[in-house]
Amino acid sequence: MRRPAAWADLRQQVPVAGDVRAGQARSTVCAACHGPQGLAIAPNFPNLAGQAATYLYVQLKSFRSGQRSDPIMSGQAAALSDADMRNLAVYYASLPAKPPGRVEAASRGGQLFLGGDPARGIPPCQACHGPTGHGPRTYPSDAPQPPWSTFPRLHGLSAIYVTKALHDFRNGARSGTSNALIMHGVAQTLDDADMQALSNYIATQ
Repeated sequence: MRRPAAWADLRQQVPVAGDVRAGQARSTVCAACHGPQGLAIAPNFPNLAGQAATYLYVQLKSFRSGQRSDPIMSGQAAALSDADMRNLAVYYASLPAKPPGRVEAASRGGQLFLGGDPARGIPPCQACHGPTGHGPRTYPSDAPQPPWSTFPRLHGLSAIYVTKALHDFRNGARSGTSNALIMHGVAQTLDDADMQALSNYIATQ
């Protein structure tokens, strides 16, 4: 069994570059779960289209190193070179994201996403993921990006996928990075009803 790599501080992650065409050629197997255009074929899989390339690259590295574990992705990532991961990341980042939905900001999920719940110590999700769930804005550069450059785009992810991710952060199944450490603290403030409300809201973004 592969031992997980050391804890990774993602705050100094250098922006990812790669070859879009090479990534497309390597994506044939990925399409079986994530769809031919990066939009998942089932709600238990995440959409990859339009996701930040740096985020995708970091996740693939985490699967390959053992920091993240998944019955499908762990095996798939084990066969990827570093160049493969970079190329796949920039390819999926280049695809058009899921079109916007119709959110209800007044819903419980909307209130938590946009404003949090200060009385219970719940921070607003938009503080890291942006008011529309499109993730933080980053700029092309060879220099290290801001600490938030590896935060993911949440827009349009399914409620099933988001709920599982939040539970995984709360119980420690996802760990090993500075981002996971942040999410551990956030997820501990959420009960099951909060997670479901947030997941439903994110799915409609």
